Amino acid sequence: MTIDAALNGALAGAFTRPVPKSAGAQVCCLVRQHKGSTKAVAAFLGISQRTVERYVKDQIKRPRADLAEKMAAEVRRRWQPQIRAEARKTAATTTGLMVDVRARFGSTAAPGSSADARMRHLTLAFPPHHAARLLDAQDAGATDRRLQQATADAFGEVYFRDGDRRAHELLVELTDIEQIQFEL
Repeated sequence: MTIDAALNGALAGAFTRPVPKSAGAQVCCLVRQHKGSTKAVAAFLGISQRTVERYVKDQIKRPRADLAEKMAAEVRRRWQPQIRAEARKTAATTTGLMVDVRARFGSTAAPGSSADARMRHLTLAFPPHHAARLLDAQDAGATDRRLQQATADAFGEVYFRDGDRRAHELLVELTDIEQIQFEL
């Protein structure tokens, strides 16, 4: 699982209504998001405008597997934008994020010292300023590698350096993520 997907999953927990499940409802939602333009929806889904219109009228019920995944992902990504924005704002200013991760953590410090990487399972709370950095990087379209580094930096400060009370020059690496889950 990627960090981007895990963050989106946490934000989905704030939704007040379920995400549309049927193909017709998903396409209708996308058309509404594009101010009624079936042409724009057809362009980013990679299908014809007429096919989009058929989905809207419920003349087509079952899309191909790849198209169904693409439609579901786009609807989830765009669903309830105001609630998503409010959840992001709350995490970045007051509550922070809870993180549960099983991954390989390694570290390096002053010249000549290092800690070999090993699998760890950590659960801890990121304070709001780390949540803001992570969510801002995601908003800016950061790659998963960049999000992984931002997460490693947050773990480094919060867990390994304990808020700069120890191991001041310790740099943390996060690799081989087996599972990661964020909670608002």
